[in-house]
Amino acid sequence: MGLSTHILDLVTGQPAAGVRVTVSLDGTPKGEAITDEDGRCPALIGEDALQAGRYELVFHVGAYLKPRRESASDALFYDDIPVQFLVSDTGRHYHVPLLLSPFGYSTYRGS
Repeated sequence: MGLSTHILDLVTGQPAAGVRVTVSLDGTPKGEAITDEDGRCPALIGEDALQAGRYELVFHVGAYLKPRRESASDALFYDDIPVQFLVSDTGRHYHVPLLLSPFGYSTYRGS
């Protein structure tokens, strides 16, 4: 099966398009993607089969958040957001969304 994500900007209520997301398995880089206009990366590991192990998604949100600050003097709080999770059942699809705001975020196991 596969691995996917999406990012929702909680300030605007809109998808976060143009955010780079990288993925690694047990510390080894496995791929990267840019969120589409709907804030989604539907196939993070491409044609590679999902393997059991510790995955890490890194959401490189700094470039997305920086121009959205209220003023140029506002400091950026998040640059990269790492999310680690375990894959044990390689027969299932794993969807790991990110809910994002300038000073907080949440993630969960999606469907």
